[in-house]
Amino acid sequence: MSIYKKFCNEYFDEYGRIKKLDLVYEENFNFGYDVVDVIATQTPDKTALVWCNTNNEEKVFSFSDIKNYSNKVANVFLNAGLKKGDRVMVILKRHYEYWFIAVALHKLGITLIPATHMLTVDDLVYRINASQCNAIICTPFNDMPDKILSAMEKVNQKNCRLWTVKESVDGFMNLNEQMARTIDTLPRVQTHISDPMLIYFTSGTTGYPKGVIHDFTYPLAHIVTAKYWHQAEEDGLHLSIAELGWAKASWGKIYGQWLVGSAIMVCDFDNFDPKYITTIINKYQVTSFCAPPTFFRYLVLKGIPAMPSLKFVTTAGEILAPDVIKKFQQQTGLTLCEGYGQTETTLLIGNLKGYTPSIGGLGVSSPFYKIELRGKDGKVVAPGEIGEVVVVPDNNKMLPGIVRGYLGNEEYYNYVWRGGVYHTGDAAWQDEDGKFWFHGRFDDIIKTGGFRVGPGEIENVLMEYPAVVECCVIGIPDVFRGQAIKAYIKLDKKHDPTKQMEREVKEFCNSQLAEYKWIRVIEFVAELKKTTSGKIRKNELKKHAQENL
Repeated sequence: MSIYKKFCNEYFDEYGRIKKLDLVYEENFNFGYDVVDVIATQTPDKTALVWCNTNNEEKVFSFSDIKNYSNKVANVFLNAGLKKGDRVMVILKRHYEYWFIAVALHKLGITLIPATHMLTVDDLVYRINASQCNAIICTPFNDMPDKILSAMEKVNQKNCRLWTVKESVDGFMNLNEQMARTIDTLPRVQTHISDPMLIYFTSGTTGYPKGVIHDFTYPLAHIVTAKYWHQAEEDGLHLSIAELGWAKASWGKIYGQWLVGSAIMVCDFDNFDPKYITTIINKYQVTSFCAPPTFFRYLVLKGIPAMPSLKFVTTAGEILAPDVIKKFQQQTGLTLCEGYGQTETTLLIGNLKGYTPSIGGLGVSSPFYKIELRGKDGKVVAPGEIGEVVVVPDNNKMLPGIVRGYLGNEEYYNYVWRGGVYHTGDAAWQDEDGKFWFHGRFDDIIKTGGFRVGPGEIENVLMEYPAVVECCVIGIPDVFRGQAIKAYIKLDKKHDPTKQMEREVKEFCNSQLAEYKWIRVIEFVAELKKTTSGKIRKNELKKHAQENL
């Protein structure tokens, strides 16, 4: 029996579909001890992780391996002086050491801060200062150690321990070497369910990324994600494409999958290549799979190979055109089941097990949350009407899996929790059958190639260019990325809107931005129309962009 049943009560309707799910846990629940170590004790040889890379290396780890290696890593951290309540930033691409480190940090009550290897030096400086992290563990590749050393010269947090994995790098300790010299036993450290377990930095519409804090209930809230959306199976093999720096990795690469008894498939690659991913699916007989819409758009355009081992396929991150879903279904016999949630949440809405999938729709609300669509007056809207997706707590109780705070930003936390409900900022409508359909965001997040980008981040860099007087960044439709980043720019009177100027602005900005944030299109304008309060009329620019595709 999957261990998840120990932590929840499930209730089904007359059709056998999940109707309600309540969590059951002790106040000291800890994913490391109470899930990983228990599985390792009961079924030590059960496969937890299958890993490969583009150099044809592969490794298979059992739950016993994960338990022992995580204990070793925990002892390395303790020997280095790290303790409960500290924070550690982890930048490991898709390296298998992440699973040892994440579980070790959870066991010690140290807050894990995953981050992408695509961050620039300035990105790192911001995150290190904001989090005041006590250690950083990074990949030795992609110039990441050099970026971190450069960032450390600029930050106000100087007492920060630095590790790499796999290879030794000057200025860093080698975690793998230290692991080899430590013991694999670890006395339990007492943690509380409300302690901070995880911080993800997420994009916002203005200013800089916000640190989203999750507590120790977060893994349990992903039971629904894995069991009823991904439909990961006992002794199956689940593959999610996400890089480890993003919250989507927590959705599909560790918590829910292990809770429901599925192993995790990881392919460690640098360049996103859908054809390579399909070969991995077939080689290792992956049974459930989740990828951003970019992956499926590519396959539909370039050709969909047979993937006979796949039983269930899911997608999220942005809306996928119904035509792509239908073509994929015709070729494979599998329906792409869309789902919806945020970095701040676990799965909120999805095409769940037992329900007829909505082609192009989000599906039904999670049995774990009460989801409503509300108008500006705070009242629930009628079917067919557009409203904001909000999460309503049960008798004002704490909602497991929903953001517990924003790092150093209580004001924004109070804002998203105004009126006693969690506000997603997303707009949707609901049909007569209770299924949800996405309409758009109430803010201006750009979803490009599976990544979420706040236009404010790009606009801040643009405004550093001397010739730029004003600017506005939006997302525009793109065949492969879903959206591409476009900048409307007003120049000062000394500069002309030439092709050379366009190249210079792009080079200036893109050299300071992670690649997924690169500006792809620039349009120079004489003026940027504003509201009476002085805000740029972004909706008019979006309409203009749509009309001029």
